[in-house]
Amino acid sequence: MPRIPCWQVDAFTDRPFAGNPAAVVWLETNADPEWMQNVAAEMNLAETAFVRKLPDGYSLRWFTPTVEVDLCGHATLATAHALWTSGTVTDEPLRFHSRSGVLTCSRNGNLIELDFPATPPQETPVEPTALEALEVSKTVYFGRSKFDVIVQLPTAAEVHSLRPDLRKLATVTARGVIVTAASDDPGYDFISRFFGPQSGVDEDPVTGSAHCTLAPFWAERLGKTTFTAYQASRRGGVLHLRLNGDRVILGGHAVTVWEGHLLASSEINKTQ
Repeated sequence: MPRIPCWQVDAFTDRPFAGNPAAVVWLETNADPEWMQNVAAEMNLAETAFVRKLPDGYSLRWFTPTVEVDLCGHATLATAHALWTSGTVTDEPLRFHSRSGVLTCSRNGNLIELDFPATPPQETPVEPTALEALEVSKTVYFGRSKFDVIVQLPTAAEVHSLRPDLRKLATVTARGVIVTAASDDPGYDFISRFFGPQSGVDEDPVTGSAHCTLAPFWAERLGKTTFTAYQASRRGGVLHLRLNGDRVILGGHAVTVWEGHLLASSEINKTQ
């Protein structure tokens, strides 16, 4: 039976059991999307990444337990970490061909840095359903990016204390909902949380791609282009950000939690 290498990596953290866990699966050949979706459901993590060698880089796809997504930061960081630390590849930078174009990963000291497209938000009229689901009455800002709704609250304490109605939040048409505020901790510029019941992830522990919206959003408000951000989920995670024109550099640490082989591969190529 074929043995497919795979890893579980905690991303945007320097210690295990924090940050955002992602599974990484190394493919020798193209795979059937239904098989990949089944593997992601079996892994039951916010994202499972599938990576495969191409002549000019690597193919990279991301699946939640229920859907394929167009962009995922933490699973990209997890993939680069897994490939480098396992010795599977030695290329640097890594060039990933994805549904969001070519994404590159490089090492900068002890950080892995991802070069992602910025997705700045546009202010829109407040959507009452979203506020009702978040159970908040006052906002500083309400808008939408390419993928998500973004809501700024007056204080960091309000972000920390959110207990949204996830069933109602799932009716908001978007990949998910970003909630943010200026940080009350001098070690961070801003904090955020990300809720994505629409995508099968009630609360994502650390969402790299959401920071492609948050970096340009906070650049306008803070008058700077480099940030240290904290995602205030139960697990928590730290991101080091640079806004570079229409790109966002996402920096973070990662830790491998386990590595092994996937054996359930009998239908991997069934619809080639």
